[in-house]
Amino acid sequence: MATPIGNLRDITLRALDVLAAADVIACEDTRTTGRLLKAHGIATRMTPYHEHNAARVRPGLLRRLESGEVVALVSDAGTPLISDPGFRLVSEVQAAGIDVVAVPGPSAALAALVASGMATDRFLFAGFLPARGPARRSALSALAGIDMTLVFFESARRLPGSLKDMAAVLGPREAMVARELTKIYEELRRASLPDLVAHYAEAGPPKGEVVVVVGPPEDPPGDLDDAGDIDEPLRAALEAMSLKDAVAAVSGASGRARREVYARALEIRGGSKK
Repeated sequence: MATPIGNLRDITLRALDVLAAADVIACEDTRTTGRLLKAHGIATRMTPYHEHNAARVRPGLLRRLESGEVVALVSDAGTPLISDPGFRLVSEVQAAGIDVVAVPGPSAALAALVASGMATDRFLFAGFLPARGPARRSALSALAGIDMTLVFFESARRLPGSLKDMAAVLGPREAMVARELTKIYEELRRASLPDLVAHYAEAGPPKGEVVVVVGPPEDPPGDLDDAGDIDEPLRAALEAMSLKDAVAAVSGASGRARREVYARALEIRGGSKK
């Protein structure tokens, strides 16, 4: 049996029981997991399993499982399999006909969503956005018309740039930046996207792991009736990206025809296609 477990300070009693009963614990960093095990008097043997050795280590873990051993999969921070290589192990384990049991624990994405105060009945977890601006804005454009709360992972270093692109493509929505969730230095900051852009432009990138929650659009796609309704988001988009990308972003968010948005963009830019 393979058992994914989140290695967090608020670990559950069930998870501790599983770790103590396992034959081996596959973990990102044996030093990090070792401190957890020592604190709870658990002596189960550990073996490293992370993105750099996953392909090499997986066959050995599968052989252990096929021989009847119990393998517990642990991540350093957050729930295993959420944006880490654990999903490949689980996929191969299931393909081999071996049972996989999840031991629920804290999740940074869900903790941020719950703490944000934004709609939780319908939400989309979008993982990490692309690192480069043009690709990131294109990905955001594809999400702009979705009438759901959006949840992203982001690196602290890229956060200021990502927030700027979010504000340009998604408009002045309410949002929250959550840092180091479920850890000692947890921090939450909620404001509009433009206000968050201004804050991190002045304060600089934060430290630690970041989750960004963005509220759904206030107006459903297609409800904008005149050119004035798109002027503000269109101007913001034109400041942050090329004419082509700005038109695509605003068209996707508003439901307006691309040619109509393009014509308005040219008017705003004084007829220049630069």
